[in-house]
Amino acid sequence: MGLRTNPTQRQRRLGIELRRLRTMSGLSVGAAAAFADLGPAHLGHIEAARTAIPEVKLRALTAAYGCRSEPLVNALVAMGRSTGKGWWTEFKATQGAHALDLAELESTSVACRSFQWLYMPGLLQCTEYIRALYEAGEADIDAALLDKYVDFRLRRQQALAEGKLELHAVIHESALRMQFVPAEVMRRQIEHLAKLTRLPHVKIQILPFKASLNPPMFSTPFVLFESSVPELSTVYVEQPISPPFINEQEQLAKFTDTFNRLSSAALPPIDAAIEPEFAVRRDSLSLIQHLLYTL
Repeated sequence: MGLRTNPTQRQRRLGIELRRLRTMSGLSVGAAAAFADLGPAHLGHIEAARTAIPEVKLRALTAAYGCRSEPLVNALVAMGRSTGKGWWTEFKATQGAHALDLAELESTSVACRSFQWLYMPGLLQCTEYIRALYEAGEADIDAALLDKYVDFRLRRQQALAEGKLELHAVIHESALRMQFVPAEVMRRQIEHLAKLTRLPHVKIQILPFKASLNPPMFSTPFVLFESSVPELSTVYVEQPISPPFINEQEQLAKFTDTFNRLSSAALPPIDAAIEPEFAVRRDSLSLIQHLLYTL
């Protein structure tokens, strides 16, 4: 079997985690490879995600590295076993590799924390808003291709709709005021946002223009995906360069701290227990109601 030329994010993450464990153990590539009856070059390919690793050899490596966390080892085994095939597979012809990786990540994570300042988070976008964004961005887009793009984004929302994924979103007020889409579409989107907050696993906060935060703190939209095993959490950074996924523990901690600070500076979340017409406090819902009135 030939070496992979375009490994997925899941495959890259497995290799990265095995390299991290080996580095922490102090073992060289050659010494570690010997524990699993592998050649040094073979282990190098595994760590670079260019080839797969059988379960028995993966367990041998983690034992050699002194990894005593059974949940982590089992999670790594599951990553190695996975074929990567899911509902997103049928969209390979129209979606880029990063979009497919994002869909797989959303389907396997237990929670995500999202910050957006220009657009609504993808998991919270209504159909009309999705379509309007694509139409505005690609005026001559083929109708059939547009339908595929819209369908893909809506399918990504299944994990949220089914309660398999918890979501905490901090959305800057500017995202609700941007005129990328017609006013009636934005009205529909804001109403959709308010409706989603009635789901028990969805928390939405609005970060107002008056929030006292240093601009560089939130200059880049990002999503922090939380794994059932904390060591395998991942940050997705929306940027035009590759790769958009960050896995280093130090960076994960920084993004976690950044999100917590954004959440602290944002208005209190929409309280699903309060009927909209009875909301009187200055919170995310009151700002959304004001924006609806001005549209």
